[in-house]
Amino acid sequence: MDRGDLIRRYREGPALVETAVAGLSDAELDHVPRDGGWSPREVVHHLADSEMTSAIRLRKLLAEEDPVIQGYDEPQFARRLHYRQRPIAASLQAVRAARETSASILDHLSEADWNRSGTHSESGAYSMETWLEIYAAHCHDHADQIRRAVAEARAGG
Repeated sequence: MDRGDLIRRYREGPALVETAVAGLSDAELDHVPRDGGWSPREVVHHLADSEMTSAIRLRKLLAEEDPVIQGYDEPQFARRLHYRQRPIAASLQAVRAARETSASILDHLSEADWNRSGTHSESGAYSMETWLEIYAAHCHDHADQIRRAVAEARAGG
């Protein structure tokens, strides 16, 4: 995909997640898939934390020279931040807000901005293009994960 396609995909992510969880019962939100993955509720909270983190990563890439992009322990976040117990409405709003504020920044970037990079604490070289490729797919991938878990729950899994 070219940059424009990735940005369009990035912008549409929150709506896909919102649609994937619309009207779900608590039982469907809390269904843990047989493969041991996260329940739809946990996925939404992960997305909120990840998207808020991604928003800071974008800003660091643009505003700092040679920034260090810090990784984090996603399973520990899920455990320590009570992903299984919390309602999802605020997390859905956080996903949308992080995406909308970041997308508004993307609208103003020069080619020099797109060429900026830093170093991720876990994976090494981390460029603006890498950031966009990762997060353009992030909500899409997790919306698919939610739909699979819901289908499994409805099938009696």
